[in-house]
Amino acid sequence: MIPLCCADAGSANVIKRIGGKPEVRKHLENLGFIAGDTVTVITEQSGNIIVKVKETRVAISKEMAMKIYV
Repeated sequence: MIPLCCADAGSANVIKRIGGKPEVRKHLENLGFIAGDTVTVITEQSGNIIVKVKETRVAISKEMAMKIYV
């Protein structure tokens, strides 16, 4: 398991675990990050990571990406 921010761009990864405080996990769940689902890193720009999750592109901070393990 590695944090999402360390995953290669263009690679599809399965979310294994989401860490952090309960409110952070709930926020990520509301954005579509659910354990067992697939997430693809599109690119990283100035500390933010753009990912594709559930056919939607989402930009998250590197701090949030550190809480998502693939």
